[in-house]
Amino acid sequence: MTVLVIAEHDHATLKPATLNTVTAGIACASGDVHVLVAGANAAEAGKAASQVAGVAKVIVADSPSLAENLAENVAAQVLAIAKNYSHILFPSTANGKNVAPRVAALLDVAQISDITKVDSPDTFERPIYAGNAIAIVQSNDAIKVVTVRTTGFDAAAATGGSAAIETVDGVADSGKSSFVGREVTKSERPELTAAKIIVSGGRALGSAEKFQEVMAPLADKLNAGLGASRAAVDAGYAPNDWQVGQTGKIVAPQLYIAAGISGAIQHLAGMKDSKVIVAINKDEEAPIFSVADYGLVADLFTAVPELVKAL
Repeated sequence: MTVLVIAEHDHATLKPATLNTVTAGIACASGDVHVLVAGANAAEAGKAASQVAGVAKVIVADSPSLAENLAENVAAQVLAIAKNYSHILFPSTANGKNVAPRVAALLDVAQISDITKVDSPDTFERPIYAGNAIAIVQSNDAIKVVTVRTTGFDAAAATGGSAAIETVDGVADSGKSSFVGREVTKSERPELTAAKIIVSGGRALGSAEKFQEVMAPLADKLNAGLGASRAAVDAGYAPNDWQVGQTGKIVAPQLYIAAGISGAIQHLAGMKDSKVIVAINKDEEAPIFSVADYGLVADLFTAVPELVKAL
């Protein structure tokens, strides 16, 4: 059984989610793991994929139609080679979730979503009920289309491999959609899903101004990503792309500091796999303390500035 991993990349470099997905692919495979790099002028990304430990072959599909990762075109590219594989794995990211259902539907198979463990080539584990229960899912489909929760798997080594690179023609544009534009938030801070340290604030901060005044200096001191609870985002204290939780970003940094976050189940589902969790909250009964490795019962408006000073 040969496994195909769909790489996430910016045409020049691989995104970290690809490395975690390769690890999941290795766990599925009794044969080789191949990686598909679908893009435009993506030779450099293909070269990077060939160096990933555990990858036997890289397929680079190069076409202007793949330049903007339009889901219809990428899905068509995957389908062009799908029959050669027993498993097709996507990172469970915005791009992966956009393409995988199309591939599964066109192959007439069930999608297996957001896996966190591979029990056997046909049996997988995935969280349900905001991570409070684990479902064991078995599939008899000839081709298994799977999305991988990247926090559930260690990243494969980015170097040490020497996979063969095969170049194939990219698919023609489907004509079903077109790229209009992209507005990208630029920040000097690390992106949340790749950050090793994340500092998050909750609704207790009271305003967007206080959020920046209290939380930003701590994030800057630690070179951390800045996150927020859904309550803080809904209240307008922080932008949507900072949201951590079941309906935001799933993260698992080395250190997660939660200030003024009570610990709603939806938020815990997005960060409880963090290696070390520090909670600062003046309510000693807050649910966040049930998952915290270190808890400080204190007013965040006092505790966080003191922490910044101490650092």
